[in-house]
Amino acid sequence: MMKLGLQVPRFHWPGSPENIGTKLAEIAATADQSGFSSLWVMDHFFQVGQGYGDFDEPMLEAYTALSYMAAVTKNVKLGTMVTGSFYRHPGILIKMVTTLDVLSSGRAMLGIGSGWYRREAEGLGVRFPASLNELVDRFEENILIAKHMWSDDRTPFKGKYYQLEEPVCSPQPISKPHPPILIAGSGEKKTLKFVAKYGDACNFHLGAHPKLKGYMDRSYANYEKRVERLTHTLGVLRRHCIRENRDFDEIEVTLLCPMKVADDGLMPEDVVDMCEELAGLGVHQLIFNMVNDHEITPIRVIGSEVIPRIKQF
Repeated sequence: MMKLGLQVPRFHWPGSPENIGTKLAEIAATADQSGFSSLWVMDHFFQVGQGYGDFDEPMLEAYTALSYMAAVTKNVKLGTMVTGSFYRHPGILIKMVTTLDVLSSGRAMLGIGSGWYRREAEGLGVRFPASLNELVDRFEENILIAKHMWSDDRTPFKGKYYQLEEPVCSPQPISKPHPPILIAGSGEKKTLKFVAKYGDACNFHLGAHPKLKGYMDRSYANYEKRVERLTHTLGVLRRHCIRENRDFDEIEVTLLCPMKVADDGLMPEDVVDMCEELAGLGVHQLIFNMVNDHEITPIRVIGSEVIPRIKQF
């Protein structure tokens, strides 16, 4: 069954910053009531540019925002799309995700990637890893620490970059065996191998539909080549699963894409067609970041005119 998620990538709306709290609550509650399966925020401290806004536009700390969203929702899963693995000490990160899971009655997900945004890291005094190898190795150690702490193993964790003498995680998560781990990225040698070894879900970028305006050329090019790209990437992931003795079908395949449901964007029928095609390629969940989510009506339209129709896919 195809599912839909909603990522909130910006907090710069008419009336912000004064109305950020009330508007975010309205977006989250409406998505929950409309049948979306998941809600996500970016784990960034500065806005990322790339069409989303200038670096100094309003940006909320991700886990604080998710806890706020948990309080106004009942059913949706909640996670970051995605956490940069070196932004927080992993022991503290796992406590934060566990807290979200406990307070939301088992609705947290750990969305995680290696991280990339040097400007915000250095801007706030976080040391950016010195090499790509360090970046990737820290990423893997984060996942290993999550598995360690969520198994209630209190023996010391001794990694290359992180040492935890007493990795206590009390309370343990409500989600069993632990909050699902979503790994983002399509690097064929390391990232997809991590998905096969550790991931409950993966995430890739779909690109921008040609009816959407204002995105970078490469986003449209990615969408145009979506079938070729996705088929290749999932083929690589399948081969990693074989080597890791992992059942490929255990992994939820998700795609992130921009979306605007409006007269100058996509119509509900366009969205349904997109979902049908992607489901046929092996996608389980499509996650939208919507430039007009603050208008609320587009969320309701997807809930009434799209979600009931894609359950058959």
